[in-house]
Amino acid sequence: MTKSERLLNLLILLLVQRNYITKQRIRQTIPSYREASEDAFERMFDRDKDELRALGAPVVAEATDAYFGDEVGYRIRPDDFALPGIDLTADEAAVVGLATRVWQHAGLAGATSDALTKLSAAGLEIDRRRLDIAAPVVTVADEHFDVFWQASLERIRLSFDYQRSGSQEVTRRHLEPWGVVSSSGRWYVVGQDTDRGEPRLFRLSRVRGKVSRNGKAGAYDIPAGINLRDLTRSLSPAPATETALVLVRSDAALSLRRTATEVEAGVPGPDTETGWDRLRVAYSSPANLVDDVLVFGHDACIEAPQEARELAITRLSEVVSR
Repeated sequence: MTKSERLLNLLILLLVQRNYITKQRIRQTIPSYREASEDAFERMFDRDKDELRALGAPVVAEATDAYFGDEVGYRIRPDDFALPGIDLTADEAAVVGLATRVWQHAGLAGATSDALTKLSAAGLEIDRRRLDIAAPVVTVADEHFDVFWQASLERIRLSFDYQRSGSQEVTRRHLEPWGVVSSSGRWYVVGQDTDRGEPRLFRLSRVRGKVSRNGKAGAYDIPAGINLRDLTRSLSPAPATETALVLVRSDAALSLRRTATEVEAGVPGPDTETGWDRLRVAYSSPANLVDDVLVFGHDACIEAPQEARELAITRLSEVVSR
């Protein structure tokens, strides 16, 4: 039984009770509690109660006997938990529907795909054609996204090989992931680096090979008050203050074009298969610039600075030699 199933079972069990149910009765009813040792059950049950409360479920504990207060029972009062009725205008419903189309990722898209159905079932009239006016998209193309995202939810320690920017060395890293965040169009995992004993930020595209899960779920706690966005900003690379010239094929490298401060169309390029444009873009380090350009393969080429151009040539030469 997965953690999410166990939490859902506990939520349902506490919701349907007319009277407070004891901890031992809860243990006998939910299989994963019943199969655990006494100590493991106590830890698991305490964490699950806290997570339900954090999700907005008001788990209440009271004595089951007015005269003997040593036996505590648990319950969720339906009136305290129930959400108010949905009352959205057509425009508001369209915005909610639009949000369900944002995630271009199998797992996360599945988690949001029921929203329109639920709104329709609530009696709201939704014009799906209006959702096509704007189409925001959050893409997740990184092959390692799922394992880091799931591990951060289940609090499972991970180990993986990582190649730092500008380095050819691959090192083994050990991490307690706290969350996965997007910054400047790139995906990062944030967490406690257990080798160094401090929070670190790892770019998912620099993870090499397979990511290993070490141990069981719930192996660590995320420090209280952690703001992943603020932590990501504090750990992120230096701001882009340098300027580079990059040649790109016409109608290619759209993400580079969006960040360009200047575009010169119809310039000579490395070949004559298509037209070429010259982009002036900002960058923080030669290694980061090379990362951003090489992802477009033969559709982009660094013209200046020479340091970044030589680094790109070195990396491509290594690929060819392998």
